[in-house]
This record gives sequence, structure tokens and C-alpha cells, in this order.
Amino acid sequence: MDSEKVLLNKNGFCFSCVKKNSYKLNFYIENKNIILPKIINFDLIKLIYDLNPDIYEKVTLEKINDNEAIATLLLKHFFEDVGMPQRFTFIHVQKIIDDNTITFQSKSIKTHKPEWLPDNAELTPMQNLTIVCNIITPHHIQFSCNVTFDNAFVIPPFAEKFLSIVLHNIFKRVKEFIDNIVV
Repeated sequence: MDSEKVLLNKNGFCFSCVKKNSYKLNFYIENKNIILPKIINFDLIKLIYDLNPDIYEKVTLEKINDNEAIATLLLKHFFEDVGMPQRFTFIHVQKIIDDNTITFQSKSIKTHKPEWLPDNAELTPMQNLTIVCNIITPHHIQFSCNVTFDNAFVIPPFAEKFLSIVLHNIFKRVKEFIDNIVV
């Protein structure tokens, strides 16, 4: 694949395949009632789970310190009927704060599997997951997410479309929740 392929562009949400096993996602959050950079932290992972119980079976977050955490996200078993395994994400996340950006840098932990996960659940292996939160104003943040999966992990074309819809639903719910906060 030589050029970027847009998989979904809807309501300010754009999800694209940049090249084989490499994807990007862009969206923004705006709310004039709160200072958004103050809520861009590891608690967002919990919020994502709380707002999307139809997508996630279980999520755990172990904060190592203010700038590091281990997250495990077990997806519902969407493709059980077609023999595909249930998927989970197990990542080490680092938070980096610069002048006008908050960056979350993550990669899969492959050394072990959390004991509470189902035996047949398989890791979604990511070489890199970077989420850059560009602070436009204290009330407007542009999000840019880039993920690269291991070469051995292949997302079939039908699953790319499904993934784009799931991601749109996840971030639409989070965006709507944050957009509607009134203090």
C-alpha cells in the first residue's frame, strides 16, 4: 500500500490505514466549560471503558506513577462465531508533557499475560501506539493517534471496517461526554 486509505471520515473523526499494519486516527474535543488539559490523564482509560461496556468486557489500569501505567483491555468476543480469538491489549503507557502537548507513548507487553484473562484470548500486538494531544486552547484539544501492529499480525479488510466503526463509537461517546460537561 503506497498511499493512505481513509476507512472512516465522519463527524470530525478520521480513521485511516497509512500503510500495512499502520493506522492513524484524528479527532478533537472542545468544551468551553472546563480546562481540558487537566482531564487528559490515565483516568481517561477508565472513562473509555465506562462509556463502552458493549465493547469492553473488562479493563484494568495499574498506575505506576503520575506518568506511567500498565493497562489491560479485554474486548468482547466479537468474532467467536467465525472462529477468531477474543482479543486483548496489554500495554505499558508513558505520559509525556511538553509546552502544548500531552503525549501517551505505549507498546505491547509480550513477556507475560495477566492471569485473569481467558486462556484462549490473544494479544493484539502493537509495536507502537502514540496518542498526541495537541492543546490548541485550554478548551480545545486535537487528538492524533498512530498505531503500528507487529508484522505478523494482519487485520483482514472486513475487520478494518469493523474496527473503524468500533473506534468511531468509542471516541464519539467519550467526545460527547466531555463536550457536555458543565461545571
